[in-house]
Amino acid sequence: MIQKVIMKNLICSNCAGRIERALGELPYINSASFNFPNQVMLIDATDEFDEENAIPEIRSIVDSIEDGVETYAYSKRHFMETKHQIETYYTFFIGFAIYVVGYLIGLLMERDVITYVWADNLLGINGFSGEDLFYGIGYAFIAYKIARKTWKGIKRLEIFDENTLMLIATIAAMFVGHPYEAALVIIFYTVGEYLQHRAVHRSKQEVSSLIDLKIEYANRIDENGNVVIIDPMAIVKGDRLVVKNGEKIPVDGTILKGTTSLNTSALTGEAKLSNATVGDFILSGNINVGNVIEIEANKEYSESTIAKMIDLIENSTNHKARPENFITKFARYYTPAVTFAAFLMFLLPTLINPSGYEDYIYSAAIFLVVSCPCALVLSVPLSYFAGIGAAARKGILFKGSSYLHMVTDVDVIGLDKTGTLTHGKFEVTDVTDEETLKLAASVEQYSNHPIAQSIVKHYEGELYEFDNIEEVPGFGIVVTTDEGKILVGNRKLLNKHKVRVTDKKNVIGSNVFVSKNGRYVGRVLVADTIKDSSRNVIRRLLQKYNITMLTGDNKAIANSVAYDLGNINFLSGLLPEEKVEAFNAIETKKRKMFVGDGINDAPLLKNADIGVAMGDGSEIAIDVADVVIMGNDLTLLEQALKIARKTKNIVYQNIIFSLSVKFLFLVLAGFGETSMIMAIFADVGITLIAVVNSLRLIYTRGKDNVKPGHVHN
Repeated sequence: MIQKVIMKNLICSNCAGRIERALGELPYINSASFNFPNQVMLIDATDEFDEENAIPEIRSIVDSIEDGVETYAYSKRHFMETKHQIETYYTFFIGFAIYVVGYLIGLLMERDVITYVWADNLLGINGFSGEDLFYGIGYAFIAYKIARKTWKGIKRLEIFDENTLMLIATIAAMFVGHPYEAALVIIFYTVGEYLQHRAVHRSKQEVSSLIDLKIEYANRIDENGNVVIIDPMAIVKGDRLVVKNGEKIPVDGTILKGTTSLNTSALTGEAKLSNATVGDFILSGNINVGNVIEIEANKEYSESTIAKMIDLIENSTNHKARPENFITKFARYYTPAVTFAAFLMFLLPTLINPSGYEDYIYSAAIFLVVSCPCALVLSVPLSYFAGIGAAARKGILFKGSSYLHMVTDVDVIGLDKTGTLTHGKFEVTDVTDEETLKLAASVEQYSNHPIAQSIVKHYEGELYEFDNIEEVPGFGIVVTTDEGKILVGNRKLLNKHKVRVTDKKNVIGSNVFVSKNGRYVGRVLVADTIKDSSRNVIRRLLQKYNITMLTGDNKAIANSVAYDLGNINFLSGLLPEEKVEAFNAIETKKRKMFVGDGINDAPLLKNADIGVAMGDGSEIAIDVADVVIMGNDLTLLEQALKIARKTKNIVYQNIIFSLSVKFLFLVLAGFGETSMIMAIFADVGITLIAVVNSLRLIYTRGKDNVKPGHVHN
């Protein structure tokens, strides 16, 4: 079972990895994965997990690894009054003040304001000059926090990390007479760390504001007819709720009273209004911008669309991309390796020429400072987090950074037709006679398929009522009565029951055939139309992808739609299970993606390398899909592909840039051609550049938007 533990203020990626590994060693935890966007540790726990006893032990482990992290159970998040600890830098500021005093003394001595003899006699001690003494004392205060973290790591037998490297390097520099540089390196490192934390914190706030979907309250009508404010979690199926102007729809439901307009931007990422009236099914998270309405709750809050979206976002960093996993493993082995290499840089030349040991120690210290893996460990996960947040702003939900990365390897796209390429809003265009329409509507009232609903909506008279109904996926509906069977569906259904279709009229559209007691009655012709956005998007995507439409419609309809979309490939007349086989048979050199609206698409969405559920879809489609697009416009699919490519490019930019600069400075350090100050730039400076580069995904507005209806030449 999955348990959630809040770990607020945990920003250090390396520390999070240590905590994950430490928690995995507890007997009642199988594994742990930290979700940076929501500061939640997701724990795969055994049946022996007991929250009351586990949380204190987990908190103890966290405190032993990182300072200032508030750890408490996710279930207590609404009631927990935290101290909101602000990470203090008191010792740093004290040390910095002492360091500045030492610097001023040195400056005054250089300008002969005070003499070296006076300063050294009054302030020097045991061979240290006056300014060096201040540098040394200042260093002790400035490096206190790093030393404390290093000591915590040593106690846990986890010695090799950036804090250890920095501490060893600067102590070595102090030892060989460079206290000024040693203290300055820690100052730059601490300032850089603070700026990194601020950048990450700002990015988290930015993404949180973009995907702020939380429902704070709901208005329920009680048994006395009074409206009372309740927690959305208290809503049960069947409750009558009032939604006022400006309020969010708390749960999925049906309008009982009133007509209004809904702002769907929270779900779809597109600020457009949708009209809603009595009888309409509306989704939670949409904002009522019109009149007061009364709805009946069809679901509890935990099962509603908005809760599922929040859950998707909260768990979006569970599935880590290949570069993330690589960097995590790389850092685990890289740090001990460079520490050993630095030791050899000191040892080997010293054995050959012992008199130059101080220079060798200094070069090794520079090597350690340069080699810190902070830039990669921080910027790569941050890039994927930013990419997921940028996509969520547009109503595109990736269930993990692994899927965001995998999308960039797609070369084949399979598409459902109805509701994905077409509007999915069928209209009856022809019917044999009134009795055929009545029979079809009476039977189709028991189906949720768009074609069935269009027939029911078209017929305005009274319907027959039936009891024994069987819906056969991919065929239609069979109703068993005392007189015999009524069949409403495609030609295959009637052929299966040996009913001969006598109507030979050849028309483009979806034919719904009707038979009663083994006798052919007639047919209802239903037509759908292609979305304008589908035409434009498909023609652009055809330049990069092999696109195939898979549909259950007959060849004539499929051919007409495929030709209109730019003569794409198509496979027609497919049953749901046949779609999976047909899709698997499509050849690919990389990965295959399937895009569907969720109606009968769940098996294929799960089977594909990348399954993309579009539109409102079905609950099972959202559950099995890897990417959920809360809209029915293919332009959003194009946006998803662009965001994925941009994220991947930024990740590789950071990796190549960081490793290249570090390698250059490591070579220079090996030959003694660099200084400690340049080394700290190669660490902190490169990290900040990589972080800022990652944040471009969030702060770049509008450049990647593709306007519907616009075709690039």
